Amino acid sequence: QVQLVESGGGLVQAGGSLSLSCAVSGRTDGGYHMAWFRQAPGEEREFVAAIHWRGGTTHYIDSVKGRFTIARDTARSTVNLQMSSLKPEDTAVYYCAAGLTIYLNTWRLMRDSSKYSYWGQGTQVTVSS
Repeated sequence: QVQLVESGGGLVQAGGSLSLSCAVSGRTDGGYHMAWFRQAPGEEREFVAAIHWRGGTTHYIDSVKGRFTIARDTARSTVNLQMSSLKPEDTAVYYCAAGLTIYLNTWRLMRDSSKYSYWGQGTQVTVSS
């Protein structure tokens, strides 16, 4: 079992920055990817970024490359998403997720929310224009 708790959302103007944090607890020794997804009203949940918990390899969707950075701190058991140059279209509820790496071994699978077993409660990010 893995437990995830997000924090750090809020309201920011376009062009601004926000940092999200996900506190990770439970057993992560099975080889996990930690990911951030987001869901805007009326939209499907969308993959944003992922990081391998042990190795630190990162993956991003094109729309956030160069603006968002995912990082993990294994000593503090957190996964962070640093977001800069925010745009109104980044507005969404952001979710932290954990999935076993063996089920996420292609780019398509990594972006599939159904392949992640554990989810946080979500945190709202609103970017005003």
